[in-house]
Amino acid sequence: MRLTSGFWVSALTKRLFSEGSFATVVQKGAMEAGSIFILLRDRLGRQALYGPAAQAVYDEARPDERRFSLIIEDDEEAIEKRLDRERRFDPDFWLVEIEVAEIERPDRYFDIAAG
Repeated sequence: MRLTSGFWVSALTKRLFSEGSFATVVQKGAMEAGSIFILLRDRLGRQALYGPAAQAVYDEARPDERRFSLIIEDDEEAIEKRLDRERRFDPDFWLVEIEVAEIERPDRYFDIAAG
């Protein structure tokens, strides 16, 4: 059974806080099944936006896990435009911002999908 979006985001932020990292929920979405987007920011100002991975990249052995893929990297204006477009299309999405040490290693923070 897949965890609800609200529960998954809560677990993610609690895990990050317990590791000494920082995360904040910028936009709260639908508790049951809202899409989740993750914005990584490092201390040098670099950023990367990740969104739900396509269903085709899910592991058949673990279909209930949430997977993410890179949408935009190092372009703040493009990230804002993408999020604005998502708000118009589906205002019930979640946006979690995570401050990271290394933006090149997102797998340390959450599961990502290749491609």
